[in-house]
Amino acid sequence: MAVVTKRSSMTYFSDGSDHYSHRVRIVLAEKGVTADIVEVDPANLPEEVQESNPYGTLPVLLDRELALYETHVMMEYLDERFPHPPLLPVYPVARAESRQFMYRIENDWCPLVKTITAGKNKEAVAAAAKELKDSLTTIAPIFAEKPFFMSEEFSLVDTCLAPILWRLEAFGITIARTRQTAALLEYMDRLFERESFKESLSEAELEMRHGYYSVKA
Repeated sequence: MAVVTKRSSMTYFSDGSDHYSHRVRIVLAEKGVTADIVEVDPANLPEEVQESNPYGTLPVLLDRELALYETHVMMEYLDERFPHPPLLPVYPVARAESRQFMYRIENDWCPLVKTITAGKNKEAVAAAAKELKDSLTTIAPIFAEKPFFMSEEFSLVDTCLAPILWRLEAFGITIARTRQTAALLEYMDRLFERESFKESLSEAELEMRHGYYSVKA
């Protein structure tokens, strides 16, 4: 998969089914940055990835001599190197709040996703899926306040959350439309209809919500 743009100095080694890899692909598409996107089997890492990342994990972003292997670092690097459109607020207080929201996603929801995707223990998977669903349902009304996550503009916070929300059906999680959840579901549709989000999707991710775009059309 190639993200259409005007620059071509980067290589991005990505796991097409992993939500961490997905978030950086969204940023690349949002910024209109050309990158050679190489889908990699995490169980069979190419030598270039192993040499660039001491932890032997995906994703990895190579930009000339620079090798990055942590997604928050990648996203902020891309936001600073290609400042338009900005994906973090300009003002320090708002920027700090956005970073703290990302920290909450990382600590509250990403471990649940890890348990679900590992699939090693059925009871643990079911408990994690229930906790994730309950947590999203609880906070759903906040999405009525602003078009994006606590913001008037699409931001890096949304790039962290969108891949998780896209995977809910694959996790066996269904969010029923109620007065409580309506704003969350509308927020999800806003994210999924962004051109950058559509461009970011791998073949594996398209299969996760097969027919979503044809239904919407």
